[in-house]
Amino acid sequence: MPDISRPPQPSRLFVSHLERLRSAGRLGPLVDVACGRGRHAVPAVRAGLPLIGLDRSPQFLADLRREAQALGEDVPCIRADLESGPTLPLREGICGAVLVFRYLHRPLCDALAALLAPGGLLLYETFTAAQRDLPYGPNRPEFLLAEGELPGLFPSLEIESYEELESGRPRPDAIARLVARKPIT
Repeated sequence: MPDISRPPQPSRLFVSHLERLRSAGRLGPLVDVACGRGRHAVPAVRAGLPLIGLDRSPQFLADLRREAQALGEDVPCIRADLESGPTLPLREGICGAVLVFRYLHRPLCDALAALLAPGGLLLYETFTAAQRDLPYGPNRPEFLLAEGELPGLFPSLEIESYEELESGRPRPDAIARLVARKPIT
């Protein structure tokens, strides 16, 4: 049985962009959307990045707060049902980066892009419809991206990279990875 008290390792997308996230953190805090227990939030805090955790689970947010406090950090955590409307409980334009991993609620995409400060970075990684071919993971259409769909959900951002692949071993997931930036106008 997995140890749920310790978050799994962060995504390779997150790790490979850590230096860029440090730069983005100078524009404003990073927000980890649907952060859970902190798979990405905890490594961000360890790296000294300003972070806000956003999730609907009070228990997950409490776990994240405890983990951050053990590192000597105070992480603002906001409890919100992200699927109750197309808005977020943060002001637009204040975030240096938005992190979204293993979560998809299409009506939020415009609000996610709006959180970014000019020059801010979006890292987004979630499941594609190819996940249905694997014997585990989500299989409902509302949680799976169609082929090539993710970049089109963020028309106001400059797409820097996009890929669809199977990632992870021994249990791979069918995922899409997007890196995008809000234009500086």
